[in-house]
Amino acid sequence: MSQIFSQEHLSRVLPSDDFRGALAGRVWRPGIGPSVVAIREEGVFDISSFCATMSGLAALADPAHAVKKMPGERIGSLEEILANTPSDARDPAKPWLLAPTDLQVIKAAGVTFAVSMLERVIEERARGDAGSAAAIRAEVTRLVGDDLSRLKPGSKEAMDLKAVLVAQGAWSQYLEVGIGPDAEVFTKAPTLSAVGTFMDAGFHPKSTWNNPEPEVVVVVTPQGRIVGASLGNDVNLRDFEGRSALLLSKAKDNNASCAIGPFIRFFDESFSLDDVRQTHVTLTVEGEDGFRLEGSSSITKISRDPEDLVAQTIGRNHQYPDGFVLFLGTMFAPTQDRDEPGMGFTHKPGDIVTIAAPKLGALTNRMKPSSECEPWTFGLGAFMTNLAQRGLLKTSAEH
Repeated sequence: MSQIFSQEHLSRVLPSDDFRGALAGRVWRPGIGPSVVAIREEGVFDISSFCATMSGLAALADPAHAVKKMPGERIGSLEEILANTPSDARDPAKPWLLAPTDLQVIKAAGVTFAVSMLERVIEERARGDAGSAAAIRAEVTRLVGDDLSRLKPGSKEAMDLKAVLVAQGAWSQYLEVGIGPDAEVFTKAPTLSAVGTFMDAGFHPKSTWNNPEPEVVVVVTPQGRIVGASLGNDVNLRDFEGRSALLLSKAKDNNASCAIGPFIRFFDESFSLDDVRQTHVTLTVEGEDGFRLEGSSSITKISRDPEDLVAQTIGRNHQYPDGFVLFLGTMFAPTQDRDEPGMGFTHKPGDIVTIAAPKLGALTNRMKPSSECEPWTFGLGAFMTNLAQRGLLKTSAEH
């Protein structure tokens, strides 16, 4: 294991019930390529000969049963593969872990929690200036309160509140998607671009105010069925988006700025959508400067149910033939001062970010400027060529 990621990080990767669930991931096998794997107590098993893509696996009638029962080639222990994943400790002749998604489109919902909604309003009013955020936070909280979790978006009560805020000149585009009828759903990153656990995650090198966004990520089939979940870090640039909402793509989509993992846990008797709805997520940031930040929140505080968010993403007006994964929205934005009082939190290179949940395990990444992270070079063309060379495209179509 790299010295960057400790034995403690390694020990937290699995869910609290270890291998009880149906855990699937992806591994890069040198000389072979990206492979879908089942994570079992006996080791990590390549099941690509049965399902060549994670997209195809998720679309099965019962993906959890397949993950637990289908035969496969054992390629090593989970510890061995995790230890070989960090880029600066990697033996390129041995397998390493990837993000657990492949052909699925990477979507994200925004402003689905009251606390993060208020922080978006603050970003907008601060125009990207971290130094003015504290005073604006106090004023916004005075106007709208700090507990909007009981307010149903689009309801009469929400629209009445909107009318009051508009009259007071306090309305915001973020409040519109936070308590209005329509959810904010956007494409977070290109297909195949996500990084996995123990890999470097990135923030734009020109950003001076940014933060992790710990989220639960649901896995959705082409028919709109939610079949599993993972964890995600929707890295965000508060200064870029605060300057203008039209900079959202630059604030959200940069090299290595989307982390998903450590695995996908498919629904079975041990884990269901109701478990997702009750998920408690923790965030830890450990800096090379000795800084430490801890936070936690719960999906129970979400203002829009996961099924509602999925229904607003897929339907007759928008299809996803290979399925998609959906970040459900960040539960909180770190505001703890890191350097000067009133300047809030921002990343420094070398920060170790861990996002964890009891039934989903832990996603851990080291933060770097995006320009210093491993370049993304293996796209859809390379993936299709690789599958064709391995004779797996026919397998995918058959299953």
